[in-house]
Amino acid sequence: MSVYAIADLHLSFGTDKPMDVFSGWQNYTERIQKNWQRLITKDDTVVIAGDISWAMNIKQTYADFDFINKLNGKKIIIKGNHDYWWTTKAKMDSYISDNGFDTISILNNNYFVVDGTALCGSRGWFYDAETDADMKILNREAGRLRMSIEPAVKAGYEPVVFLHYPPIYNNIECDEIMNILREYNIKKCFYGHIHGGNAAKKAFVGEKYGIQFRLVACDYIGFMPLAIK
Repeated sequence: MSVYAIADLHLSFGTDKPMDVFSGWQNYTERIQKNWQRLITKDDTVVIAGDISWAMNIKQTYADFDFINKLNGKKIIIKGNHDYWWTTKAKMDSYISDNGFDTISILNNNYFVVDGTALCGSRGWFYDAETDADMKILNREAGRLRMSIEPAVKAGYEPVVFLHYPPIYNNIECDEIMNILREYNIKKCFYGHIHGGNAAKKAFVGEKYGIQFRLVACDYIGFMPLAIK
């Protein structure tokens, strides 16, 4: 029983938003499927850290969720900045149940335990948020992260954190998120959002404050889930 992470699948089976037009993304869904099925077993868990589907509403996700559901293992998903279909957890849970997507679960103000480790997280927000609107969203996301981590810690589990937005980028820290990671003595943090090329060069990958940070955007990790445990 292993845990893996990947982000930014950007699936568009139900919409016309192909990623193949971008360099390095040719045949990306076939590559994801091939790598995933070779690596992941039915007993494994994969956290998908946002930007899952280009669908504009929950009903348009059907083909993308069907693709994910048929992949090996259990999947835990969090919201990304392009997940416009995201709605309330109750509505998403109902949609998943009604359509038999029984390998998919929503990480939103909660946590999941796999082999004694708590899988926690939230979307996060811009590391350089300045406007009142951005700060409101950032503080809300920080609160959601705390709501995910705190009960896991109180229950005696060691949390691993997953975010969509990077908590450190271009040598700038998102204090609101970083303060929570440090407060709860988080040891591992995985994030997406940043793709290959020049942007990825500014992403922080390594250890800081005793926390290991890893970028898991699917093009950055070769369209293959990264083992975290």
